[in-house]
Amino acid sequence: MSVEHVLCVPTARFRELGYFQGFQADTSALAGLLDPANTLYLPRPEAEQDPTHKQLIPYCVLIAQVAEPDGATAERVFAYRRGAGGGEARLAAKISCGVGGHVSTVDRDAVAGGPASADGHYREGMRRELEEEVAIPGGYSERLVGLINDDATEVGRVHLGVVHRLDLHQSGPADPRNRQSFPQVTPREESMNEMGFHDPAALLGEPAGLESWTRIALEALFPKSQRP
Repeated sequence: MSVEHVLCVPTARFRELGYFQGFQADTSALAGLLDPANTLYLPRPEAEQDPTHKQLIPYCVLIAQVAEPDGATAERVFAYRRGAGGGEARLAAKISCGVGGHVSTVDRDAVAGGPASADGHYREGMRRELEEEVAIPGGYSERLVGLINDDATEVGRVHLGVVHRLDLHQSGPADPRNRQSFPQVTPREESMNEMGFHDPAALLGEPAGLESWTRIALEALFPKSQRP
């Protein structure tokens, strides 16, 4: 079986373009990171152990607007528990709000124009990973909202997250437990367990169970949900 080759950038180049730890809302460095002069595809087993390179990962956060019993509108986040069969064994059993994964040579080859457009490869990889992991029949509006870097963890030292906010359209049937109506999101990955929509404050209330990128993303996107 062929080895997957994934999109990477040299960590030294990331530092030159503006190093940070945690979440950064300024995404201007992404254009430089996706410059074809800075990108390369490494065998994934090698990249997972090589902190001299960062794998670029689309990290899509799915958000629903729901009506509260008092008539107010609240935001709820789609989250799930990672199973042991997922692509990153080091994150197994952690709660994640990120949907997405590695950009590979499959995405490069699928884009017209070939290797000249790393941004096109990235976008194709995000689209493919999203479709492989979940079905969203109601559609969504997407926007780039930030970058995540976490050199405090073994996984984080070899990855750089690109955070996209997906505001979901079209509500599905009401949840009989709380009478709230949520957009339909159907998992396609067997490794996605215990999935559903959650109050971000409730997720942040149990930080030990969250993968670090999810904690970082939720704290940045929902600052009012953090405990004092």
